[in-house]
Amino acid sequence: MPMDDVNADVKSRLQTDRPHSARVWNYLLGGKDNYPVDSEVGDAILSTFPEFAAVARLQRAFLTRAVRFLAAEAGIRQFLDIGTGLPTADNTHEVAQRVAPDSRIVYVDNDPLVLAHARALLTSSPEGACAYISEDVRNPERILAEAANTLDLSRPVALTLLGIMGQLSDADRPGELVAAYLEALPAGSYVALSDGINTNDALNAAVTAYNAQSANTYHLRSPEEIAAYFTGLEVVEPGVVATSAWRPDDMQPTEETVEVAYCGVARKS
Repeated sequence: MPMDDVNADVKSRLQTDRPHSARVWNYLLGGKDNYPVDSEVGDAILSTFPEFAAVARLQRAFLTRAVRFLAAEAGIRQFLDIGTGLPTADNTHEVAQRVAPDSRIVYVDNDPLVLAHARALLTSSPEGACAYISEDVRNPERILAEAANTLDLSRPVALTLLGIMGQLSDADRPGELVAAYLEALPAGSYVALSDGINTNDALNAAVTAYNAQSANTYHLRSPEEIAAYFTGLEVVEPGVVATSAWRPDDMQPTEETVEVAYCGVARKS
């Protein structure tokens, strides 16, 4: 393919003329990997729901605590991180490999900007491994087949689904997708999942406005729907709770915020 055609294809896939969830999230976290259209939407979200930047930070802090638990207490050495998002501080492999340098991590995203940054920035310790898959969460068979090049899927794996199920509509059957991934993983595997809930009117309005102009839409769900993702699993204490309430520690932000995201960690027996 001629270089001009390649550049045009990449530009088309990046959709720089429309806001994208990973880039908007990056803006809300204070990152630089976004375009003016993303920051404009981020500012619009904050004007409707000023607490959203704090929510983004609390979600990121949950990732850190969950991965640290999985590596240090659960003894997991393999991680499948679907819906990676743009790299920031304390990415999955960094947290896991601080505990266990031999941890192996596979990152999955379908945004070409995310994957370009991941390949450049998410580098493994010498003892472990990092790999990157460009694929959509709706394709578990393809993701698992490629992940098997890095992970031993006969041994326990931690599946992380942080903010990704909300990217799917009900028609995509997100609960069935979670079940499909877990069915393919052996006993002793874990899932860590978090997503936004629909109990706050201001957040509901902000998400509706975002969905009206974004390249992809976000779907808030009830706390009961988030809890349903863990059906049939051994849920780790304290259960399915607000992100700030899951095993808080001294590293957690102390800022006050409205609780609009739920999370949990659970084991497949």
